[in-house]
Amino acid sequence: MSGGVDSAVAAARAVEAGHEVVGVHLALNRMPGTLRTGSRGCCTVEDSMDAQRAANIMGIPYYVWDFSERFKLDVVDDFIAEYAAGRTPNPCMRCNEKIKFAALLEKAMALGFDAVCTGHYASIVTDADGNKQLHRAAAWAKDQSYVLGVLTADQISHCMFPLGATPTKAEVRAEAAERGFSVANKPDSYDICFIPDGDTKGWLGERVAPATGDILDRAGNTLGQHDGAVAFTVGQRKGLSIGTPAADGKPRFVLEVRPITNTVVVGPKEALAIKEIAGNKYTWAGLAPEHPEVEFDCHVQIRAHADPVPAVAQVVSTTSVTGIEGTLELRIIPNEPLAGVAPGQTAVVYVGTRVLGQCTIDRTVSAVPVSVTTASTTPASTASASPVPVNA
Repeated sequence: MSGGVDSAVAAARAVEAGHEVVGVHLALNRMPGTLRTGSRGCCTVEDSMDAQRAANIMGIPYYVWDFSERFKLDVVDDFIAEYAAGRTPNPCMRCNEKIKFAALLEKAMALGFDAVCTGHYASIVTDADGNKQLHRAAAWAKDQSYVLGVLTADQISHCMFPLGATPTKAEVRAEAAERGFSVANKPDSYDICFIPDGDTKGWLGERVAPATGDILDRAGNTLGQHDGAVAFTVGQRKGLSIGTPAADGKPRFVLEVRPITNTVVVGPKEALAIKEIAGNKYTWAGLAPEHPEVEFDCHVQIRAHADPVPAVAQVVSTTSVTGIEGTLELRIIPNEPLAGVAPGQTAVVYVGTRVLGQCTIDRTVSAVPVSVTTASTTPASTASASPVPVNA
């Protein structure tokens, strides 16, 4: 129970369905502050009190479990390390993967519980053979299946999402009000929970030592200098501090962050178009495809609120890309180029409404080649949006 309206209503529905329910709030930050600031952040002392009030109304036991150390190691430290490596991580994915449906589920199962029930907007469907599948929620505008794409078949079999068939958030709020929950009109939290003021650049600047480096164009020419590559993200336009305008007079965008050489590559907006993405850290949400090495049709979604895009995908060996014997990766080729994709982001693959699996993006291939190329010292595992198709 996060202290929000969704988890409170989900718990109430589980109680009414006849389950033996225990409310658990996760203490993820040892210095959370006393109160929230508007709708920023979550997991504060105020949130814990809101969750307890809802549990008291339902008449269910309520506990606070301290997972702050696990959260720091698996989510916060990972977030810092990924940015330092020139990648753009999604901490919500890591929290679901490592905390809510790993550490929490493991502890719950050890204590004899059967499932973890949350207020996520997603659905679990049982196929004809009894296998559990993760699907989109009924209302796509609120669908949260993307952030659950990291779940495995075993985890899905021990999950419950009572809000999956609810058409609108307004109905959930109305139900909460009818039940007497004080959180009925509580605003949704947003931004990164451990950076409640929303200043990600400033927060990272205090934890990753800045180092001056070069800003390059796609041909390797030096255009200026930066004070720290960690402050840049793929697709960024403002704050580049390049004194010389582009030859065509058009604005330039960050195309790549190279941590090894501490350089930032910029170029035209059209170069942000990506024709291929791939990652070797992939998982299947339920049963894996019978022949994942055979190209199959799907849809890919690269952000929580992005539209799914038609694509083809398959599991291939990285040997075919690098020429050096490597590992397997999930390669996804969208029917139309994707915009501004960065390594570290998560690509979730759907077949219809079903979440088939996901991968953390390791490499990307630009749809726009350059006439002059320079060798990159960035390894595939940490490369950002590649200015040159690697399989050209």
